[in-house]
Amino acid sequence: MRKLMLLLGIVLLAVAGPGSAAEIKEGKHYTVLNPQRPVDAKDKIEVTEFFWYACGHCYNLEPILQKWIKKLPADVAFRRIPAVFPGRDGRPGNWAPLAQVYYTLEAMGELDKLHGSVFDAIHIDRVNLGDPKVLGDWMAAKGVDRQKLTETMNSFAVQGKVVRSMQISTQYGFSGVPALFVNGRYALQTGEAGSHEEMTAILDQLIDKARKERAKP
Repeated sequence: MRKLMLLLGIVLLAVAGPGSAAEIKEGKHYTVLNPQRPVDAKDKIEVTEFFWYACGHCYNLEPILQKWIKKLPADVAFRRIPAVFPGRDGRPGNWAPLAQVYYTLEAMGELDKLHGSVFDAIHIDRVNLGDPKVLGDWMAAKGVDRQKLTETMNSFAVQGKVVRSMQISTQYGFSGVPALFVNGRYALQTGEAGSHEEMTAILDQLIDKARKERAKP
């Protein structure tokens, strides 16, 4: 029986994914960004997610990511950024309207309440929230004042954050979403990660890697 259990353990280790004891590999599970990209959390390890509300992969990742975020240790900060790519004129392109929705909800204090609902509206109900009139109707049905919504969307602060998202998206240099980074140094190779659960397991190892580097004298 002891030999059987030992053999079973060896087999399990052999098929283990990135989320187990198997060591992640540079070039396969992640790449190193040089120079390091900017982060907001100077005193913590920052995990950054770039997303787009209309992205199906982002939608499917969201519930797994939400559970994972709740279990993050105290020395880790999570930062979510709506990705924006420049158009031909150099100004924020066609991803900008949904980034504007995100920052408007944030400015109005409605983000925690409605972030998931925006995803559901787009992917389940097929609501075009990139259309200001449709967004206004949808938000009014959620109890949000339509005039305040319009004023906030068109405010200098929200417009500035959309532009800043474009600048940061360009700095990080990714081509699709979801794009996940640890401490502005490690980029998760989402195409090699497998399941969404494996993606968060790789992030855990990259966080540990960043933590050990911060501990070096």
